Amino acid sequence: MEEKDKTRMVINPKIMVGKPIIKETRIPVDAIIKRMAEGMTTKEILEDYPNLTKGDIKAALEYSIDVIRGEDIMPLVGEVEEHAIPS
Repeated sequence: MEEKDKTRMVINPKIMVGKPIIKETRIPVDAIIKRMAEGMTTKEILEDYPNLTKGDIKAALEYSIDVIRGEDIMPLVGEVEEHAIPS
């Protein structure tokens, strides 16, 4: 299995209000994820952001997975209904 490249992500309170960004850019991870959710392909994202590489996009996805995996979601006791995640 390929090693994750965690060095591509940086968090600096002075850049993009501390959002995680791709190193040496001002491109936030959430901008990449949002475009993928909108149906953009990797090729289209790279055309819109020529400073990015495929490795940067992959690292942004892996970072997002790691963040979500780290969340502890605890259901309320006795709660049975399914709820949508607020947007």
